[in-house]
Amino acid sequence: MIQIPKGCKDVLPSQVYAWHKLEDTARSVAQAYAFKEIRTPVFEHTELFARGVGDTTDIVNKEMYTFLDKGGRSVTLRPEGTAGVARAFLEHGLAGGVLPFKAYYLISAFRYERPQAGRLREFHQFGCELYGAAGAAADAEIISLADTFLKKLGLKEVALQINSIGCKHCRARYHEALKAYFAPHINEMCGDCRSRFEKNPMRILDCKEEGCKAIAAGAPRMLEYLCDDCHAHFESVKNLLSKAGVGFTVNPSIVRGLDYYSRTVFEFVSAAAGAQGTVLGGGRYDTLLEQMDGKSVPAVGFAAGMERLLMVMEAENCMPPADMGAACYLAGMDAPSREKAFLLAEELRREGISCEVDLMERSVKSQFKYADKTGARFVAVLGERELAEGAAQVKDMRASSSECVKFEELANYIQRRL
Repeated sequence: MIQIPKGCKDVLPSQVYAWHKLEDTARSVAQAYAFKEIRTPVFEHTELFARGVGDTTDIVNKEMYTFLDKGGRSVTLRPEGTAGVARAFLEHGLAGGVLPFKAYYLISAFRYERPQAGRLREFHQFGCELYGAAGAAADAEIISLADTFLKKLGLKEVALQINSIGCKHCRARYHEALKAYFAPHINEMCGDCRSRFEKNPMRILDCKEEGCKAIAAGAPRMLEYLCDDCHAHFESVKNLLSKAGVGFTVNPSIVRGLDYYSRTVFEFVSAAAGAQGTVLGGGRYDTLLEQMDGKSVPAVGFAAGMERLLMVMEAENCMPPADMGAACYLAGMDAPSREKAFLLAEELRREGISCEVDLMERSVKSQFKYADKTGARFVAVLGERELAEGAAQVKDMRASSSECVKFEELANYIQRRL
């Protein structure tokens, strides 16, 4: 038997209701902040991610699904959503339109990494991107949107941590300080961090190897090297969040795992989200479009891992109730009544009422068992007498009561009681 590839997961009809709550909540909150949905391709030219995500990241170096298409072009399944939105923003000339440009997405993404709880090779993200606004208010709005989304899901044990990693000018001074600190330890670090030492020493701060983490614990903090503008920006973000009632703590160790970030970075963390703990993260990336040969446009955004959010929702007992079955099951006793049940079902469906009919030629007793197992609210029984009288015997499966209801009144009867 062919089985599902490692690192992927089926979402069965009995489980998908929780995904619907996540997706519906994401859409409603994003739309409340005037964000509109954007859809980009599942695969892009590999160069987009090498330049947009950063060639010093583990994502680009180790985790991407990259292959040659039949035309000999290198293409990659998207490992995240921001680079694709940035490419679309540039390609369609959206910088020349109305700004700020606000977009959200609900996507599947792909990374070849060791599967673990809440972390799969095919995973799903909800993300928001805001282009064109450089001020602290844009950062605060994005963070507030994320905070509202998590609260709407019912989550209470998720904590917001924020930091600033400065601009390219103050970060240059910080890089020199990091190199001076890490240089005596270079031979104690993993091979990846020895490579990062020259390319981007801030990546060392994000290493998950225990030895590297221990060394990095005493490293200089970026907040000590912020220029005046970056310091003022970060103070404004904190002030707006405080006044908006969004609780946070400053965590100087947050650098995020992608090279395009600058200034504000943030993570919402939970102990229920597995070893890494982050369920939603993001920040500002004012230089991303420049890295992709575009005009400089300020930008800020975030992405949330849907699988991790489901883990946290379950841990906090925030899972929505399972979907009920059809509103009405129409049970026919014989061939003529089954035909009438089929036609009545079509009328009810046109009225927006979910319903089922017998497709297996079961006995009436077996049809009742099926309706009970699938959670149908009402069962309308049709037989020879019901056809003659133009009315069905309707049983309320919750109240265990039944009434005789005319065929033409059946839709109103059900709608009033749902």
